[in-house]
Amino acid sequence: QVQVAESGGGSVQAGGSLRLSCAFSGYIGSTYCMAWFRQAPGKEREGVVVISNLGRINYADSVKGRFTLSKDNTLDLQMESLKPEDTAVYYCAADARGTDYGCPETYNDFGQGTQVTVSS
Repeated sequence: QVQVAESGGGSVQAGGSLRLSCAFSGYIGSTYCMAWFRQAPGKEREGVVVISNLGRINYADSVKGRFTLSKDNTLDLQMESLKPEDTAVYYCAADARGTDYGCPETYNDFGQGTQVTVSS
């Protein structure tokens, strides 16, 4: 199990940009998948982007071309051309159950979340 901590949320007008950062503490092994999820008010949590244990990155259709994931010492999510529908609490997550076939649908280790608010 690892500890996950997000930072970088805030409020921005539509069309603006924000950068979220996620730090992990603990051992991150070669089978770990990492991801960003979000949950809007009254809606279920949804996946935004995942990076597999093999380094493959997959974005949700709703954010393709606008959000960019980068991974170094932290897992950063650069969000451009933000829309009001991007408003949500964003969560970073990690899970050790990655395989050659992909990542799990559910994740074990989540951060506390960071609020992103986009006004029109």
